Amino acid sequence: MDENVRPPGSLPPESGSHEGREYETAVAIARTVHDAGGRGLIVGGWVRDRLMGHPSKDIDIEVFGLDAVHLKEILQRVGSVNTVGESFTVYKVAGLDVSIPRRESKTGRGHKGFLVTGDPALSYEEAARRRDFTINAISWDPLTDEYVDPFDGRGGIERRILRAVDAGTFADDSLRVLRAIQFAARFEFAIDAPTKALCAGLALDDLPAERIWGEIEKLLLRARRPSIGFALALELGVIERLFPELDTLVGCPQEPDWHPEGDVWIHTLLVIDEARMRIDDLAYPQQVAVMLGAVCHDLGKPATTAFSDGRIRSLDHEEEGVAPTIALLDRLNVHSLQGYDVRREVLGMVANHLKPGMFCKAQPPVGDGAFRRLAQKVDLELLARVARADCEGRGGGFDCSAMDWFVQRARELGVEHAAPEPLVKGRHLVDLGVSPGPALGEVLRQVYERQLEGSVADFDAAFALAREIARARQLY
Repeated sequence: MDENVRPPGSLPPESGSHEGREYETAVAIARTVHDAGGRGLIVGGWVRDRLMGHPSKDIDIEVFGLDAVHLKEILQRVGSVNTVGESFTVYKVAGLDVSIPRRESKTGRGHKGFLVTGDPALSYEEAARRRDFTINAISWDPLTDEYVDPFDGRGGIERRILRAVDAGTFADDSLRVLRAIQFAARFEFAIDAPTKALCAGLALDDLPAERIWGEIEKLLLRARRPSIGFALALELGVIERLFPELDTLVGCPQEPDWHPEGDVWIHTLLVIDEARMRIDDLAYPQQVAVMLGAVCHDLGKPATTAFSDGRIRSLDHEEEGVAPTIALLDRLNVHSLQGYDVRREVLGMVANHLKPGMFCKAQPPVGDGAFRRLAQKVDLELLARVARADCEGRGGGFDCSAMDWFVQRARELGVEHAAPEPLVKGRHLVDLGVSPGPALGEVLRQVYERQLEGSVADFDAAFALAREIARARQLY
């Protein structure tokens, strides 16, 4: 068979693309393995995604019929080989994972509580049995265009059903519950009843924060409608067990005139989906910040919601939402990503998500200084995206143009991403003869406040003011 044959209905890799090179390497490995008397199959997510017409580049290969030592020897004909793994062997070759089939035996709680051993003589069915869902248990031979599908994963894809491979071993890794949630949302699949029952019955208290976040991140960024996963998480008891801050939103009432969509939980799901529509042009850390801002924006409502003057009100829920947001971010262990302070931005969004609308409607009009001061707390463009999602996530029919006005004003002032840099720095006052210390800091603070207000607009004016204040305080 020609090496360019792809699974029926799949998207061929672009010539010369990273994905294309990985595929070509996979074919070369399969040919090398075949010539040595073994069989190399592409397994897992790549096969699933190709059958569904989704672009994919992460190729894993499972090699049958060759022991680990022989496999490493022949892989060196394809490229440099790095060995990873402990009791079983996985080889890294040109960015691809190549392994022999392996057996897994549960020895303790948690994702490390497994005894794993490689066995090149395993049958295709036994090798696939360790996988979580049938749609991930499909293998494909790139040399013969043959599928190896012992658990009818292709049927699951056609019927859009997520089903556990083996009910007896599914509970060995509780992370599979979160994987079920994010797969159901990403692919918009239903979960069959037996698999739902398995998920609902699993304890989740052995999952470390990084594994939980790994699945939540995929749910937030890869699903077109993450609300599908959150709704499923509520149904399976995951919200109650892992995210009690979100669980308090369920049944928390809202004023129908302003929130005809229902309670705070329903509103939050709508906001999450609205936010997801507004992040594709952002870098990864900013995408995460906006999505977590949407998830957490109303966490302060349960503690502040009350009936007042015949209305349901949630006064001060912005500020009250900061503490539960910190608790949720702690549970996910989210701080900085790629050097970007995601936590700071999320907390800023939660504490200020009503400000864009308030600024637009304020009488008398809000001055430039208010924008500059707010920009000290949060990226105003990201804040506007969450505020827009908050406005649109009320069932439609509301005027959300205030957020466009807000962003335009912030851009005109040049503070859409950050507050202005102080015109006068400490070194300027030291050069003047002011000694470092709290008094110097107070001079800088006063000058910067005037800068934010707009009464000083250039270095000369700011330095003259600093010199005046320092002289009046006899600092030099």
